[in-house]
Amino acid sequence: MVLMRAGRTKSLSRLRPHRRARSGTGVHHGREQAHTDAQQSRRTKPADRGEQPWHEAHCAMTGTSYELSRVGILLVDPYNDFLSEGGKIWPRLKEIAQRVGLLDNLRAVVAAAREAGIQVFVVPHRQWQPGDYDDWSHPNPTQRGIQERHTFAKGSWGGEWHPDLAPQDGDIVVKEHWAQSGFANTDLDLMLRQHGITHVIIIGLLANTCIESTGRYAMELGYHVTLVRDATAAFTAEMLHAAHELNGPTYAHAITTTAELLAAIRSAQ
Repeated sequence: MVLMRAGRTKSLSRLRPHRRARSGTGVHHGREQAHTDAQQSRRTKPADRGEQPWHEAHCAMTGTSYELSRVGILLVDPYNDFLSEGGKIWPRLKEIAQRVGLLDNLRAVVAAAREAGIQVFVVPHRQWQPGDYDDWSHPNPTQRGIQERHTFAKGSWGGEWHPDLAPQDGDIVVKEHWAQSGFANTDLDLMLRQHGITHVIIIGLLANTCIESTGRYAMELGYHVTLVRDATAAFTAEMLHAAHELNGPTYAHAITTTAELLAAIRSAQ
């Protein structure tokens, strides 16, 4: 991976695959190779091959260049109900979130991005209001749950930003999404294109719902998609595993860690 400013390029030697990637596994080869690798990983257990687990062997962020002015951080659903003690959903997330260091990693990525001049886009879920989904023909199970719990309710503490992740001057807050994709029925695509963004780095919650749906939609629209495996969380370890080891490689161009991403950003400054 190379992060660069216009007119100046700086290689990021800290970002290296955990082992030599096989021919065709680099980012340049796109989604087709990632899909093939994921299929091969499922067919053969790592122990049977005498290799590291596939997620350790996967080359996270190599073979492509990220120009800072064309990179956008998508911070998805940074609400108190998700991220704060006393939040309605936090108890279901707490174990996994604390295990991966979610809050510290989110703080670090957002702070580093702002310092480097990388555009931050806040991608919020719909704040529940009375009447939401009541007369819908096909609300999904998550929407039914929001309807019952009044998650992210407008005007409530749970529907406010986590205090460490609230938008700051220069951040762009896009229109609320009703379901799981930050693109569907919002202005996210418009805002990204109007700001010249070609590469999106998606962080926030939940890994296997809004992060995955937003990432897949971004890929379909032609964006380069990067996931950060410890700057997100899920309700269970199995859900987080599926998001990054089974599903992520079928659409994301890069899957990295907070440490690798921060090193890349610092090296580019």
